[in-house]
Amino acid sequence: MLTGTVKFFNETKGFGFIKEDESGTEYFVHITGLVDKVRENDKVTFELKEGRKGMNAVSVKQAYA
Repeated sequence: MLTGTVKFFNETKGFGFIKEDESGTEYFVHITGLVDKVRENDKVTFELKEGRKGMNAVSVKQAYA
């Protein structure tokens, strides 16, 4: 399970990007990959899955401290 921060999320279009904490890599996230509702700057946990254009964030959940 990876951790990161939601950099951008457009609810209308149903996609956004998550920046992984450790590597700083940004991953695409589609609304179908969300478990919890997310907003920009939310801390999240997620997994990666191979998508059509590279790795996508899936199973995205709010990270509760």
